[in-house]
Amino acid sequence: MKIERALISVSDKEGLIPFVKRLHKLGVEILSTGGTAKVISDEGIPVIEISDYTGAPEMFDGRLKTIHPKVHGGLLFRRDHPDDPGQAEEHDIPRIDLLIVNLYPFEATIAQDGVTLSDAIEKIDIGGPAMLRAASKNYNAVTVITDSADYDSVAEEMESSGGETSLKTRERLAIKVFLRTGDYDKTIGNYLNQSQETDSGYSVSLPLSSELRYGENPHQEASLYGSFSNYFTRLQGKDLSYTNVLDVASAVELISEFSRPTVAILKHTNPCGVGCAEEGEGLREAWEKAFETDKQAPFGGVIVCNRPLTEDVARVIGEIFTDIIIAPDFDADARAILQKKKSLRLIRVADEYFSNAINQPVIRSAPGGLLVMDPDPKVLGLDGIEEKVKTTRPPSAEEIDAMKFAWRVCKHVKSNAIVFGSKDRTLGIGAGQMSRVDSCRIAVWKAKEAGLSLEGSSVASDAMFPFADGLISAIEAGATSCIQPGGSIRDEEVIAAANERDVAMVFTGHRHFLH
Repeated sequence: MKIERALISVSDKEGLIPFVKRLHKLGVEILSTGGTAKVISDEGIPVIEISDYTGAPEMFDGRLKTIHPKVHGGLLFRRDHPDDPGQAEEHDIPRIDLLIVNLYPFEATIAQDGVTLSDAIEKIDIGGPAMLRAASKNYNAVTVITDSADYDSVAEEMESSGGETSLKTRERLAIKVFLRTGDYDKTIGNYLNQSQETDSGYSVSLPLSSELRYGENPHQEASLYGSFSNYFTRLQGKDLSYTNVLDVASAVELISEFSRPTVAILKHTNPCGVGCAEEGEGLREAWEKAFETDKQAPFGGVIVCNRPLTEDVARVIGEIFTDIIIAPDFDADARAILQKKKSLRLIRVADEYFSNAINQPVIRSAPGGLLVMDPDPKVLGLDGIEEKVKTTRPPSAEEIDAMKFAWRVCKHVKSNAIVFGSKDRTLGIGAGQMSRVDSCRIAVWKAKEAGLSLEGSSVASDAMFPFADGLISAIEAGATSCIQPGGSIRDEEVIAAANERDVAMVFTGHRHFLH
């Protein structure tokens, strides 16, 4: 059936006008709502305002626009039903053959800082989902678009078939709509449930992003769902595996803690070296500091930086075997060097990740269900650090800078976690041990293996020191300051051990534990 009439109501107008011009050229009559109608009209394209079409004005600051029998009837009546066409004609309900609707930006609204509940509620779309569902229910006759990525394919199909679309296309687009409206409703429900005590369930419905090379092991299949590809672009290299995705997530979460030019090297989601350069310096200086922490662990590891990767850094990285490099961008000369390594994955991360995705809830599988947790996006406990000193000797300005750096890194090390650092580099990292003192011993050993002195360093612990032995081990290795959450029943013993050895210690009051 030829598309003769389209209804358009979109909040995101990207790509709309070129598509509407193609519809107009095909002779399609355009109906539209307020803001969208103005944009179309300003381009000189004939458009009928929906209020003129229905004879009913928009009301309640735009809350009521499209809920009307002429709209929903035009979308819903069955063209091949013995009674529906006659009823439509009797009640002056012309058919609407094409619906183009994307929803109020509820997700983007709640991602903003300082958003109020009333702000969020006003971005709950009512008419949009109702029209989308009506059109999708009647996909046998109606074409429905909710994603601008489908504009070109629909226009091309109409142009090649005399203004028609195939049943297969309409079915595909309808399924896409139901997945979208389902996600939209779940997002609203989950948001409102944050401040309510209800017995409601937690629902997740995400589109397939990609099939992964394999899971944690080659004999395990794995898939990636959601909007990962909106934030990360693979520029070269092999497809990602399950563990690659986990590595990428850990790497960008770590690098988000730093504003100075920074390079971090990770292995199995644990940082094994982090270095910062001063503003005005390049990434090469940051790389040298990160790499010197552990020159073995980067083999087959992940490198992430918070500045575009430059040629000089690409040359030194190219000398070692690396699995993944992540950056906001890659200079052309850097790409030319790294593309010689065909299996090396280059991943470009979008700025939007840090404002949107990093604040999403943490979801993990559990026997028979899911664990859902608030994210832990930014390091806590560094505000007013001078007021959190627990020892007789306060830290010097240089020690405070070192504590802040070590604490930011320690947050991203698997517990039990110990990090020795200076103001701009890691010196020794101990991760994932059954006791904190063992993590400390490993960090000391790693520093010795790297030929790095721990004299005058700061030591960070992701959780409290339950006994004084771990702290004493760090002090004997050369640490002169310590930052930790505090909260042990033996805090006084730990503080006393620090005072006896003239070590400055700060309690952040916040734990960053990674199980």
